[in-house]
Amino acid sequence: MTGSIQRSVHDIVGSEFFDALVNAFYDGVEHDEVLIRLYPEGSDTVGARRRLAMFLRQYWGGPHDYMEERGHPRLRMRHAPFVVGPLERDRWLVHMAAAIEATMHLIPESDRDDVVHQLAVYVVNTAEHLRNSD
Repeated sequence: MTGSIQRSVHDIVGSEFFDALVNAFYDGVEHDEVLIRLYPEGSDTVGARRRLAMFLRQYWGGPHDYMEERGHPRLRMRHAPFVVGPLERDRWLVHMAAAIEATMHLIPESDRDDVVHQLAVYVVNTAEHLRNSD
């Protein structure tokens, strides 16, 4: 980065990265008996994939499609109807860590360590933030 110009993670990786990340994540979730029961559509994760990809693109500095279509994310409110305890949190983290691992080759090598670190910190913090049960 030069001067005061800072690139967002989205600027570095692009929208396609988030699509790949979300697809890798849900490929695992669809076969996870603990997590899949939390999805009202069951193993039909097409809508969930689209929403998560839009959210992540927006969160990491991309287009605001999520906000325009769904309003403020309100993650805790949207997840409140579902029991998210330590087991669910940990299973979510397993699949998200695997998705990051599976897609990190899509991150430019010069930015890979920094972006992977930022993603890892974010998913750990988010998983704990959404936990609503002991």
